[in-house]
Amino acid sequence: MTKENLVLLADAYKYSHHKLYLPGTQFIYSYLESRGGKFDETVFYGLQYFLKEYLEGVVITKEKLDDAAAELQEVFGRPDVFDRSRFEYIIEKHGGKLPVRIKAVPEGTVVPVRNVLMTIENTDPECFWLTNFLETLLMQVWYPCTVATLSREIRKVVQYYYDKTASEAALGGIDFVLNDFGFRGASSVESAGIGGSAHLVNFSGSDTIAGSTLAKKYYQAKTAPGLSIPATEHSIVTLLGEEGELEIFKHVLNTFPTGTIACVSDSYNIFRACEEYWGTELKEQILNRQGTLVIRPDSGDPVKTLLRVFQILMDKFGYTTNEKGYKVLPPQVRVIQGDGISYSAIPPIFAALEEAGISAENLVLGMGGALLQRVNRDTQEFALKCSFAQVNGQHIAVQKTPVEMDKEGNLRTSFKKSKAGKLKLVLQDGKFTTLHQDEQPELPDHLVTVFENGHLTQQITFDEVRKNAKL
Repeated sequence: MTKENLVLLADAYKYSHHKLYLPGTQFIYSYLESRGGKFDETVFYGLQYFLKEYLEGVVITKEKLDDAAAELQEVFGRPDVFDRSRFEYIIEKHGGKLPVRIKAVPEGTVVPVRNVLMTIENTDPECFWLTNFLETLLMQVWYPCTVATLSREIRKVVQYYYDKTASEAALGGIDFVLNDFGFRGASSVESAGIGGSAHLVNFSGSDTIAGSTLAKKYYQAKTAPGLSIPATEHSIVTLLGEEGELEIFKHVLNTFPTGTIACVSDSYNIFRACEEYWGTELKEQILNRQGTLVIRPDSGDPVKTLLRVFQILMDKFGYTTNEKGYKVLPPQVRVIQGDGISYSAIPPIFAALEEAGISAENLVLGMGGALLQRVNRDTQEFALKCSFAQVNGQHIAVQKTPVEMDKEGNLRTSFKKSKAGKLKLVLQDGKFTTLHQDEQPELPDHLVTVFENGHLTQQITFDEVRKNAKL
């Protein structure tokens, strides 16, 4: 598989760089940052997966070189681009392990944008070309960072409305408010695992089992961090047609007489389902259950639909008023909205509930493609850039400062301006700031060495990641 051959895991143009770097180049040092984007801060997460899966141990072998040489000859159509001797040197001198050092902020740490998150440098001057050869692969850490960041920003919204409208006893339920429904919408099994685990940094509700599997394998999670419940889909509820929907609902309740269960209820008429079936025919059975029925609308305008659904359910099942003055359904009944959920859609939903006097604790959410797939590298403007080099023994602070033209035709310095020199991440007045490594030596560097010469030098557990990212 191509995935297993690190020699082929780079952009094609990278294979010419060993010749294009100035003769005498000895060391290249590069850094990763989120240059801005949708959110003002970024959760750093996912690097340990890439290190363990792709970089750890012996990753360059003669067999992989043979395969790569054949493929790259086809790609370039000329023999003078790919130089296998560069990789053969790594086999002979380093046993096939990568002579690079990677430092990073501990995973789960929340860092304001435009700060260094990770650095990489070669440890053998013969392998100066290797630092940025690895950019293509390591840059993919943007994905788990961005999903973890998005998920955490949603948690901020949920926390805000829980603090305003939910009872103190319900605050522990925040962990299950946002549920990952994104496996089927992800671009691959691997991305579902990476993105699914990133969501689990902030929440515990998930139907993406691949996220838990990854967290256990690569972050030593002792048990699955993503939890789920029995739930129906439309193929179950529509099996007997519209006339048989009530019978299906009865079967659902009878099959799981205890515990939490969710049932999609919009197959024909969500309002009839809530009023006549759940709220009348099955009302006593629901209220006598040792557990919670979670009713799921799955179509229509979320705000208008939810307000009508809650009005019906509170008319039928009654409600209490919590200490903050907001209505709460009996514990046997809750609602989940899984259709049309995105970062922008969530605040209006909770705001409408608040305005209607309904506590946020009545509602949980499911989020699919908007959680795992509707993100890209530019969501948080991730970039990996060289900031230091050593050429013929001379230390050089490397930097780009592009001039760009704004909409009015005026020249200005681009936001893509990069940092110069070797960097460190420090806390100043309780806020992370990036400095040159020689500045303010009294301030400790929060970047720690996590990988050196083929070995992970420090590992973090999923529990520690969650602790670092906690609001």
